[in-house]
Amino acid sequence: MTVETTHGNSPRSGDAARPLDVGMLLFEGHTTLDFVGPHLAFSSAGMRVHLVSDSLAPVASDIGLAVLPTVTLEDCPADLDILFVPGGSVHEVLLDQDKIDFLVDRGRTASYITSVCTGSLVLAAAGLLDGYRAATHWATRAQLARFGVEVSYERVCVDRNRATGGGVTAGIDFALTLIARVLGEDAAKLSQLAMEYAPQPPFDAGSPESADAEVVARFAQFADAAFGGSIDEGLGRAVSEAVERRAALTS
Repeated sequence: MTVETTHGNSPRSGDAARPLDVGMLLFEGHTTLDFVGPHLAFSSAGMRVHLVSDSLAPVASDIGLAVLPTVTLEDCPADLDILFVPGGSVHEVLLDQDKIDFLVDRGRTASYITSVCTGSLVLAAAGLLDGYRAATHWATRAQLARFGVEVSYERVCVDRNRATGGGVTAGIDFALTLIARVLGEDAAKLSQLAMEYAPQPPFDAGSPESADAEVVARFAQFADAAFGGSIDEGLGRAVSEAVERRAALTS
Protein backbone atom coordinates (compact mmCIF):
# COMPACT_ATOMS: atom_id res chain seq x y z
CA MET A 1 0.00 0.00 0.00
CA THR A 2 1.39 3.36 -1.02
CA VAL A 3 -0.02 6.21 1.02
CA GLU A 4 -0.59 9.19 -1.25
CA THR A 5 -0.45 12.78 -0.09
CA THR A 6 -2.77 15.41 -1.45
CA HIS A 7 -0.68 18.55 -1.10
CA GLY A 8 2.29 17.61 -3.28
CA ASN A 9 5.45 19.55 -2.52
CA SER A 10 3.94 22.88 -1.47
CA PRO A 11 2.84 24.06 1.97
CA ARG A 12 -0.89 24.40 2.44
CA SER A 13 -2.55 27.24 0.62
CA GLY A 14 -4.23 30.03 2.54
CA ASP A 15 -3.00 32.98 4.54
CA ALA A 16 0.61 33.52 3.48
CA ALA A 17 1.34 35.09 6.87
CA ARG A 18 0.24 32.12 8.94
CA PRO A 19 2.99 30.00 10.53
CA LEU A 20 3.60 26.60 9.04
CA ASP A 21 2.44 23.72 11.25
CA VAL A 22 4.92 20.98 12.14
CA GLY A 23 3.80 17.80 13.88
CA MET A 24 6.59 15.91 15.66
CA LEU A 25 5.66 12.44 16.91
CA LEU A 26 7.05 11.55 20.33
CA PHE A 27 7.36 8.01 21.70
CA GLU A 28 9.05 6.29 24.62
CA GLY A 29 12.72 5.72 23.83
CA HIS A 30 13.11 8.50 21.25
CA THR A 31 16.49 10.21 20.87
CA THR A 32 15.84 13.76 21.97
CA LEU A 33 18.56 15.36 19.85
CA ASP A 34 16.85 13.91 16.77
CA PHE A 35 13.99 16.37 17.19
CA VAL A 36 15.44 19.14 19.37
CA GLY A 37 17.78 20.35 16.62
CA PRO A 38 15.01 20.47 14.01
CA HIS A 39 12.58 21.92 16.59
CA LEU A 40 14.93 24.83 17.27
CA ALA A 41 15.58 25.43 13.57
CA PHE A 42 11.89 25.28 12.64
CA SER A 43 10.87 27.51 15.56
CA SER A 44 13.54 30.08 14.76
CA ALA A 45 12.14 30.17 11.22
CA GLY A 46 8.71 31.06 12.59
CA MET A 47 7.08 27.65 12.31
CA ARG A 48 4.54 26.38 14.85
CA VAL A 49 5.77 23.07 16.28
CA HIS A 50 3.42 20.53 17.88
CA LEU A 51 4.92 17.73 20.00
CA VAL A 52 2.48 14.86 19.56
CA SER A 53 1.91 11.81 21.76
CA ASP A 54 -0.85 9.56 23.11
CA SER A 55 -1.45 11.90 26.03
CA LEU A 56 0.07 15.00 27.57
CA ALA A 57 2.06 12.90 30.06
CA PRO A 58 5.87 13.22 29.92
CA VAL A 59 7.57 11.01 27.33
CA ALA A 60 10.93 9.52 28.30
CA SER A 61 13.81 9.56 25.84
CA ASP A 62 16.36 6.79 25.36
CA ILE A 63 18.53 8.41 28.06
CA GLY A 64 15.66 9.12 30.46
CA LEU A 65 15.11 12.77 29.59
CA ALA A 66 11.41 13.57 29.96
CA VAL A 67 9.71 15.69 27.30
CA LEU A 68 6.26 17.24 27.61
CA PRO A 69 3.99 16.79 24.58
CA THR A 70 1.90 19.78 23.56
CA VAL A 71 -0.95 17.92 21.83
CA THR A 72 -2.42 14.43 21.65
CA LEU A 73 -2.69 12.21 18.59
CA GLU A 74 -6.39 12.97 18.45
CA ASP A 75 -6.07 16.74 18.82
CA CYS A 76 -3.11 17.31 16.53
CA PRO A 77 -4.01 19.59 13.59
CA ALA A 78 -5.45 17.55 10.74
CA ASP A 79 -3.52 19.34 8.00
CA LEU A 80 0.17 19.58 8.77
CA ASP A 81 2.73 21.29 6.59
CA ILE A 82 5.46 19.01 7.95
CA LEU A 83 4.99 15.58 9.54
CA PHE A 84 8.13 14.49 11.39
CA VAL A 85 9.31 11.35 13.19
CA PRO A 86 12.53 11.27 15.24
CA GLY A 87 14.54 8.12 15.77
CA GLY A 88 15.83 6.30 18.80
CA SER A 89 14.75 2.96 20.15
CA VAL A 90 11.91 2.37 17.70
CA HIS A 91 11.22 -1.28 18.53
CA GLU A 92 7.89 -0.55 20.21
CA VAL A 93 6.63 2.34 18.09
CA LEU A 94 7.08 0.24 14.95
CA LEU A 95 4.31 -1.99 16.32
CA ASP A 96 2.19 0.71 17.99
CA GLN A 97 -0.90 0.65 15.80
CA ASP A 98 -2.32 3.91 17.18
CA LYS A 99 0.80 5.81 16.22
CA ILE A 100 1.10 4.07 12.86
CA ASP A 101 -2.55 4.94 12.14
CA PHE A 102 -1.85 8.54 13.13
CA LEU A 103 1.04 8.73 10.65
CA VAL A 104 -1.04 7.17 7.88
CA ASP A 105 -3.85 9.66 8.52
CA ARG A 106 -1.74 12.81 8.75
CA GLY A 107 0.50 11.56 5.97
CA ARG A 108 -2.42 11.75 3.54
CA THR A 109 -2.54 15.54 3.80
CA ALA A 110 0.91 16.63 5.01
CA SER A 111 2.89 18.72 2.54
CA TYR A 112 6.16 17.13 3.65
CA ILE A 113 6.72 13.76 5.32
CA THR A 114 10.01 13.67 7.16
CA SER A 115 12.25 11.95 9.68
CA VAL A 116 15.69 11.86 11.22
CA CYS A 117 17.74 8.78 12.11
CA THR A 118 15.66 5.61 12.66
CA GLY A 119 12.46 7.62 12.36
CA SER A 120 12.50 6.61 8.70
CA LEU A 121 11.84 3.01 9.75
CA VAL A 122 8.65 4.19 11.44
CA LEU A 123 7.59 6.05 8.30
CA ALA A 124 8.31 2.90 6.32
CA ALA A 125 6.19 0.80 8.69
CA ALA A 126 3.32 3.20 7.98
CA GLY A 127 3.79 2.81 4.22
CA LEU A 128 4.86 6.41 3.83
CA LEU A 129 8.16 5.61 2.10
CA ASP A 130 6.85 3.22 -0.54
CA GLY A 131 8.47 4.22 -3.82
CA TYR A 132 10.82 6.75 -2.21
CA ARG A 133 14.50 7.01 -1.31
CA ALA A 134 15.27 7.65 2.34
CA ALA A 135 18.15 7.97 4.78
CA THR A 136 18.57 6.55 8.26
CA HIS A 137 21.31 6.01 10.85
CA TRP A 138 24.19 4.17 9.18
CA ALA A 139 23.79 1.19 11.53
CA THR A 140 20.17 0.57 10.49
CA ARG A 141 20.37 0.87 6.71
CA ALA A 142 19.90 -2.89 6.27
CA GLN A 143 16.75 -2.78 8.39
CA LEU A 144 15.27 0.09 6.37
CA ALA A 145 15.94 -1.82 3.16
CA ARG A 146 13.79 -4.70 4.45
CA PHE A 147 10.73 -2.47 3.99
CA GLY A 148 11.55 -2.20 0.29
CA VAL A 149 12.80 1.36 0.65
CA GLU A 150 15.64 2.57 -1.57
CA VAL A 151 18.24 3.43 1.07
CA SER A 152 20.21 6.64 0.67
CA TYR A 153 23.69 7.13 2.15
CA GLU A 154 23.24 10.90 2.07
CA ARG A 155 23.29 12.95 5.25
CA VAL A 156 20.05 14.55 4.04
CA CYS A 157 17.93 12.85 1.42
CA VAL A 158 15.15 14.75 -0.35
CA ASP A 159 12.95 12.75 -2.71
CA ARG A 160 10.00 14.85 -3.86
CA ASN A 161 8.09 15.66 -0.64
CA ARG A 162 9.94 13.14 1.51
CA ALA A 163 12.89 14.55 3.44
CA THR A 164 14.91 12.27 5.69
CA GLY A 165 18.08 12.79 7.67
CA GLY A 166 20.81 10.37 8.68
CA GLY A 167 21.74 9.71 12.27
CA VAL A 168 21.04 12.11 15.15
CA THR A 169 23.17 15.19 14.38
CA ALA A 170 22.01 15.18 10.76
CA GLY A 171 18.78 16.64 12.15
CA ILE A 172 20.03 20.23 11.95
CA ASP A 173 21.25 19.80 8.37
CA PHE A 174 17.90 18.20 7.53
CA ALA A 175 15.94 21.06 9.08
CA LEU A 176 17.93 23.80 7.35
CA THR A 177 17.55 21.98 4.03
CA LEU A 178 13.79 21.78 4.50
CA ILE A 179 13.48 25.41 5.65
CA ALA A 180 15.29 26.52 2.49
CA ARG A 181 12.92 24.42 0.43
CA VAL A 182 9.69 25.77 1.93
CA LEU A 183 10.64 29.30 3.05
CA GLY A 184 13.72 30.12 0.99
CA GLU A 185 17.47 30.17 1.56
CA ASP A 186 17.40 33.49 3.41
CA ALA A 187 15.14 32.01 6.11
CA ALA A 188 17.40 28.97 6.41
CA LYS A 189 20.55 31.08 6.65
CA LEU A 190 18.99 33.26 9.35
CA SER A 191 18.06 30.14 11.34
CA GLN A 192 21.60 28.81 10.92
CA LEU A 193 23.09 32.06 12.14
CA ALA A 194 20.71 32.27 15.10
CA MET A 195 21.88 28.81 16.20
CA GLU A 196 25.54 29.64 15.44
CA TYR A 197 25.61 26.42 13.48
CA ALA A 198 29.20 26.29 12.21
CA PRO A 199 30.32 22.76 13.12
CA GLN A 200 34.00 21.97 13.41
CA PRO A 201 34.13 18.46 14.91
CA PRO A 202 37.41 17.68 16.69
CA PHE A 203 37.63 14.24 15.07
CA ASP A 204 36.79 12.77 11.70
CA ALA A 205 34.95 9.79 13.14
CA GLY A 206 31.32 10.62 12.40
CA SER A 207 30.72 7.82 9.89
CA PRO A 208 31.90 4.22 9.52
CA GLU A 209 33.73 5.28 6.38
CA SER A 210 35.87 7.85 8.20
CA ALA A 211 36.19 6.31 11.66
CA ASP A 212 39.00 3.92 12.56
CA ALA A 213 38.09 0.24 12.25
CA GLU A 214 38.64 -0.22 15.99
CA VAL A 215 36.13 2.52 16.77
CA VAL A 216 33.57 1.00 14.43
CA ALA A 217 34.03 -2.38 16.13
CA ARG A 218 33.58 -0.80 19.55
CA PHE A 219 30.27 0.69 18.40
CA ALA A 220 28.77 -2.81 18.38
CA GLN A 221 29.60 -3.16 22.08
CA PHE A 222 28.15 0.29 22.76
CA ALA A 223 24.94 -0.64 20.93
CA ASP A 224 24.63 -3.91 22.85
CA ALA A 225 24.81 -2.02 26.14
CA ALA A 226 22.50 0.78 25.01
CA PHE A 227 19.82 -1.40 23.42
CA GLY A 228 20.09 -4.59 25.46
CA GLY A 229 21.30 -6.59 22.48
CA SER A 230 22.56 -6.09 18.98
CA ILE A 231 20.69 -3.65 16.76
CA ASP A 232 20.01 -6.31 14.14
CA GLU A 233 18.65 -8.78 16.69
CA GLY A 234 16.31 -6.58 18.74
CA LEU A 235 15.33 -4.14 16.04
CA GLY A 236 15.32 -6.91 13.46
CA ARG A 237 12.56 -8.78 15.28
CA ALA A 238 10.38 -5.66 15.40
CA VAL A 239 11.04 -4.91 11.73
CA SER A 240 10.11 -8.50 10.82
CA GLU A 241 6.75 -8.15 12.54
CA ALA A 242 6.15 -4.70 11.03
CA VAL A 243 6.95 -6.03 7.54
CA GLU A 244 4.58 -8.97 8.09
CA ARG A 245 1.80 -6.62 9.18
CA ARG A 246 2.27 -4.48 6.08
CA ALA A 247 2.27 -7.53 3.85
CA ALA A 248 -1.02 -8.67 5.39
CA LEU A 249 -2.57 -5.28 4.70
CA THR A 250 -1.50 -5.23 1.06
CA SER A 251 -2.28 -8.85 0.23
